[in-house]
Amino acid sequence: MRVGIVGATGYAGLELLRLASSHPDLEVVVATGDRNAGQRVAHFAPALAALYPSLIFAPHDQLEDAEPELVFVALPHGQSQTIVADLVARGIAVVDLGADFRLKDPATYSRWYGETHRAPELLERAVYGLVERHRGELEGASLIASPGCYPTATALALGPFVDHGVVETTSVVVNALSGASGAGRSPSDRLHFARLAGNAEAYSLVAHRHTPEMEAELGVPVLFTPHLVPVSRGMLVSAYARLASPDTTSDDVMTLLRRTYRDDPFVVVSDEPPTLKDPLGSNLCFVSARVDPRTGWLIAMSSLDNLVKGAAGQAIQAWNVASGRPETMGLPRSGVTP
Repeated sequence: MRVGIVGATGYAGLELLRLASSHPDLEVVVATGDRNAGQRVAHFAPALAALYPSLIFAPHDQLEDAEPELVFVALPHGQSQTIVADLVARGIAVVDLGADFRLKDPATYSRWYGETHRAPELLERAVYGLVERHRGELEGASLIASPGCYPTATALALGPFVDHGVVETTSVVVNALSGASGAGRSPSDRLHFARLAGNAEAYSLVAHRHTPEMEAELGVPVLFTPHLVPVSRGMLVSAYARLASPDTTSDDVMTLLRRTYRDDPFVVVSDEPPTLKDPLGSNLCFVSARVDPRTGWLIAMSSLDNLVKGAAGQAIQAWNVASGRPETMGLPRSGVTP
């Protein structure tokens, strides 16, 4: 299938290029990046030189000339709405890795993103691309809203316990650590080496834009605190919720996780708490849980690679399901160790 990648010079876009090269049914015919148009992929990203020795980044206005059948859009929020609307109108399948089609209510989008949604008619049509929780809805979908990295890690860790009434729904707290690539390529003071190295920093307190996405997916209020840590990639989530029953044990919650994800090829239920490095380079998400009988709280944990399962890999996984292909096609199920 002829594939276009919009925003291919960003971290998620480059990861799409890497993963697409291993997919037997994806042929990248155009990769756009206006600020780097005319530059060879091999020069811009030497890690991809052997895969794309001659591909040149194109300006966005050349996307249509390449006649793609499928387009992955990897742009910051607010930038994909017009592009996606145009592609959908032309009958092209779209997977949007940005935030613009994840929230169903345009008023909620405006409240959290500070601008009016320019394609609200597509919000109901877009299918949320968290395969493990929306597999049936994704079958046959032609517009997929790929989830954010924090909501993916949180929903996979905590979702089974909310779904089955194991926890109360008024006491969900989420703390997360993320590598610097989650902030994208744009430079900022927070990402300067001298500030980032050897540091850890909470940010976007009570205002992170992934919060309404988590709440929509879980159906509960969420107090979310993200932290930036000095690694390139990776994400570690610890989520807390008060148990609905004091009789629930750690064995009970681990049994529920194993039952929930027994047929999901990209979720690993770990007996030990997952580490940030476990899934790096793969499309895996590691999950685990414990009960603290002293306080009556559940601890649900997860880790994933924010650029793979949290972005590009998940986007391809969702398209695989939507198009009737094997879910694992072209996607790595092993991380890099050490």
